[in-house]
Amino acid sequence: MIELKRRGLKTAVIHSTPFKSLALGTSRALGVPDLQRIEIPHPLGGISPAEVMLRVDVALPQLLEFLKGEAS
Repeated sequence: MIELKRRGLKTAVIHSTPFKSLALGTSRALGVPDLQRIEIPHPLGGISPAEVMLRVDVALPQLLEFLKGEAS
């Protein structure tokens, strides 16, 4: 992901709420502090397909807004 961002491609990372600090810290440490982050409720593993779709409902508007934007 970091390499894609460095090449100028629109790039985002999807993480659940408890991993927000890790996602931010990692992107900063790797030199791309402006890497787009899309946050979804925790957990993602071990949940039903219906619960996954609830997370999609949270992530999709964020993703679409990011993709519509001018920044990569």
